[in-house]
Amino acid sequence: MQAALEGLLFICGDEGLSLKQISEILSIDINETKKLIQQLYNELDKPERGIKLEFLGGKFKLTTKKENAKYFEKLVQSEQESKLSDSALQVLSIIAYNQPISRVQVDKMRGVSSAYIFRKLVLKDLIEDCGKSDEPGKPTLYKVTNHFLDYFGLGSIKELPEIKEVESKEKNDDLFKTKYNDEI
Repeated sequence: MQAALEGLLFICGDEGLSLKQISEILSIDINETKKLIQQLYNELDKPERGIKLEFLGGKFKLTTKKENAKYFEKLVQSEQESKLSDSALQVLSIIAYNQPISRVQVDKMRGVSSAYIFRKLVLKDLIEDCGKSDEPGKPTLYKVTNHFLDYFGLGSIKELPEIKEVESKEKNDDLFKTKYNDEI
């Protein structure tokens, strides 16, 4: 159960989970949830671990340990100098065309977690927090920044090209029919 909790907190990233959310997701009572959280806290508190469990803003979150900050800063500096990956461009385009939008909504569209990419894009000043959603859990909403516009040479968000639906070259409504002939 401790591994499940650690995985859940990792997936939630900066948004974290409340005690009640953890209890409901894991289908255990509050006292058992508190014990589980304490066990994970103790496990992560060991000197050989690079992350820790913290309670911030009413939510439990995984964070990095301050004693390793110099290494994390090097990563951020090197990533700020690097080009954008295809995944980062995909996330940026989803945000630009659908803003304001939460990370969870972007994850649903992509089918994979975007937490790491979101952190990179915030650090590169290409996206920013623009409030909270009214959805359950009040997830953070994001939008592109003026730096995004500068980076892509846009005067305003209205200058983004229109999205055209991609049409299949061949319409095939029947999944069991094929364009190939199966002759023996």
